Amino acid sequence: MAEDKDDMDSKDEDLFLDDPEALSDLLDDDPSADEIELDARRAERDELKDRLLRALAEAENIRKRAERDRRDAELYGGVKLARDLLSVHDNLGRALETIDAARREQASGLVEGLELTQRELLAAFTKHKIEKIEPAPGDRFDPKLHQAMFEAPVPEHPAGAIFQVMTTGFVIGDRLLRPAQVGVSSTPAGDVVPPGDSDVA
Repeated sequence: MAEDKDDMDSKDEDLFLDDPEALSDLLDDDPSADEIELDARRAERDELKDRLLRALAEAENIRKRAERDRRDAELYGGVKLARDLLSVHDNLGRALETIDAARREQASGLVEGLELTQRELLAAFTKHKIEKIEPAPGDRFDPKLHQAMFEAPVPEHPAGAIFQVMTTGFVIGDRLLRPAQVGVSSTPAGDVVPPGDSDVA
C-alpha cells in the first residue's frame, strides 16, 4: 500500500516536470476580490499623491511669480510718472543755466527757490531708485544707455567715443527711462590727435 502511495507521488512529480503549465495553473489562481481592491486603492493613492505634488509645485510657482510681480510693481509702477517728470527736471536745469550773475543778484530768492526745487526733485528721484546717466566726453558709446544724435569726425576722440552730451539719461532700477543723448566721434583710429598736439604742424 505504501508502495502504491509512493508510486502516485512519483507520477504527480513527473506530471509537473513534464507539464510546467499545470503547476503554473495550480499556483496562479485568479486573484481574490481583496487583492483586486488593494491594487485599485494603491493605484488611486499613487494618482492622488502625484496630483498633490503637482498642485504643491504649482502653488509654489504662483507664490514666486506673485512676489516677483509685487517687487516689479513697487519698483517700476511709477515709470510713466517718472518719464513725465524728466522734462520738469530738464526745464529747471535750462532755467538755471540761463541765469547770469547779474540776474542771480537781482532775484536771488527766485534762483534759490529754483535750485531748491531741483534738489528736491533729484532727492525724490534717488528715493525711488531713479539715477542719472551722465557720460563724460571720451567715454565709450554704449547703445544700451546712450542715444547717438549725430556722428562727426573729432580729431581728439577715437571712433565710438562720446565727445558731446546734449541730454542726460536716467535709469530706474535696472531699466532705462531715457537714454543720454550724445554726439559720437567717427574719427578713424589713425587720425586721432592727442589733446594739446593739434597745433603741431
